[in-house]
Amino acid sequence: MSERSAFAIAVARAGMIALAVAMGIGRFAFTPLLPMMQASQQLSVAAGAWLAASNYLGYLVGALAAMWIPARAATAIRVGLVAIGLVTAAMGVTNGFGIWISLRAAAGVASAWVLIHASAWCLERLAPSSRPLLNGMVFGGVGAGIAAAGGICILLMGLNATPAQAWMVLGALSLALTLTIWPAFSLEAGVVSRATQRAQAAAPSWNRESVRLVLCYGAFGFGYIIPATFLPAMARQAIHDPLIFGWSWAIFGAAALTSTLVAAVLPQSLGNRRLWIGSQLLMAGGVALPVLWPGIAGIMLAALFVGGTFMVTTMVAIREAREVAGQHATSLIAAMTAAFAIGQIVGPISASFLVGRNGDFSAPLLIASLLLTLSAYALRRPRAARS
Repeated sequence: MSERSAFAIAVARAGMIALAVAMGIGRFAFTPLLPMMQASQQLSVAAGAWLAASNYLGYLVGALAAMWIPARAATAIRVGLVAIGLVTAAMGVTNGFGIWISLRAAAGVASAWVLIHASAWCLERLAPSSRPLLNGMVFGGVGAGIAAAGGICILLMGLNATPAQAWMVLGALSLALTLTIWPAFSLEAGVVSRATQRAQAAAPSWNRESVRLVLCYGAFGFGYIIPATFLPAMARQAIHDPLIFGWSWAIFGAAALTSTLVAAVLPQSLGNRRLWIGSQLLMAGGVALPVLWPGIAGIMLAALFVGGTFMVTTMVAIREAREVAGQHATSLIAAMTAAFAIGQIVGPISASFLVGRNGDFSAPLLIASLLLTLSAYALRRPRAARS
C-alpha cells in the first residue's frame, strides 16, 4: 500500500469514527433512549420534544459558531469529541429536567462543531485520492454510530439497565473512540495559516444557488426530524416488547450506513443534485408510511426509508456546497447546518403541539412529508457552473 493510499484510509477512518461519535451519540443517542426514559422516568412526549429541541438549539449555536470563529480543524474536532463524551456521561449522573436541557444543548453545540469541521477536513484531504468510497466511508460513520447506539440500547434494555446506566455507557464509549483517533488529526504536517482560516471562515458569496441550498437543507432538517426523534417511541406504541421496537433505530442506522456507501460509488454523471432530489423524495414517502400503513411494519419500513436516505442527502448536499462555494465551503456548510438546525428545532416543538392525546403522529408526519416533496421540487433546476 502506497503512503498516499495509507494516508487517505487513515483520514477516512478518523472521519468515520468522529462522525459516529458526533452524530450517532452526541446528536442521536437520545432517540433510542427516549422509550427507556419514558418507561422509567415518566417522561412525556412534550418533555421529550423539548429535550430534543434543546439539542437542536445547541446544534444551531454550534453551526453559527463554526461560521464565524476561525479554528484549526484538528483542535475543533478533538475538543468537540471530548465534550460529547463528557456531557453524554453526565446525563447518567445528574437528575433534573433543567440540567438535562443544558447537557443536551451542549452536546448539540459540540456535534455541529465536529460535523462541520470533520466533514471539511476529510473532504479536502480525500479529494486528491479520487476514491469516492472513502467519502462514503466518512459519512457512513453517522449510520454506524446510530446503529451501534441503537444496538447497545437494545442490549441494555434486555439486561433491564436504567437510562442513567445507558447514558454512562455511551459516554464512556464516546471517550474511548475519541482516544483511538486522537493521533490521526496530527497526520498532516502542514498547519493551516491564519489567512487560510480567515478565508474559510469568511461568508460565502451569497447568490441564488447558495440561498437555495440553505433553504432546501433547512427543509430537509424539518422533514426528517419527526421520525428521527420519535420512531422508537412510535414503535413502542405499536408493540411493547423492547427487543422488537428497539430495532427501529438500529435499522435506521444500518440503512444510513449501507446507503451512504452505495451512493458514494454511483456514477458521477448522476450528479449531487439528482441524488439529493431522489433521496429527498424517497424520504418523503418513508416519512408518510406510518400514516399510510399504521402498525409496526409501516414504522420499520419508515426507519428503512428515512435511514436509507438522510445521510445520502447529507453527503451529497455537503459535496454540492463544496462545488458551489469553493474555498468558502466550510462557511456555506455551516450556514446550511444552521438552517438544518432551525428546521430540527421547529420540528419536535411543532410535533409536541400536533400530536394528539392518543399519541397520534399523523399530522406532523404528513406535514414533514409535504415539505420534503416541495423542497425536492425546488432543487430540480440544475446548478449553474461556478465561475
